[in-house]
Amino acid sequence: QHFLWVIRPGSICGCSESSHEELFKKVVTSDRGYIVKWAPQKQVLAHYAVGAFWSHCGWNSTLESLGEGVPMICRPFTTDQKANARYLECVWKVGIQVEGELERGVVERAVKRLMVDEEGEEMKMRALSLKEKLKASVSAGGSSRNSVNDFITTL
Repeated sequence: QHFLWVIRPGSICGCSESSHEELFKKVVTSDRGYIVKWAPQKQVLAHYAVGAFWSHCGWNSTLESLGEGVPMICRPFTTDQKANARYLECVWKVGIQVEGELERGVVERAVKRLMVDEEGEEMKMRALSLKEKLKASVSAGGSSRNSVNDFITTL
């Protein structure tokens, strides 16, 4: 599968920026992926070619992904991220959570489940349905918009 991988400098313990450059050269020459230091996340998620989003599942990333109808591979680290990942996987059924030591096979299985298997197609359909619900909730007459308007009125 082709991919875009954003690696912020200093985000990988024990990995120098020059190591990132070596990884970059190896991956780019394989024509399978592209590694960058930064990307406009919301714009990337809105691109038609994006089939999945690997995320720590912070609330902003979760909303941006669902707002574009993109299912997620969830790799939470702390507090709210773990609850968000659990909801994505077990309640909304638009995510696959990967935990523990990450080995190549674990990552490969998660990507295949989401990008190749029928289960992934079902997740994509549910994610697109959630996208429409989110859109409706912030539109005129939507529940979120009404709640914000009510809050402003009480001020």
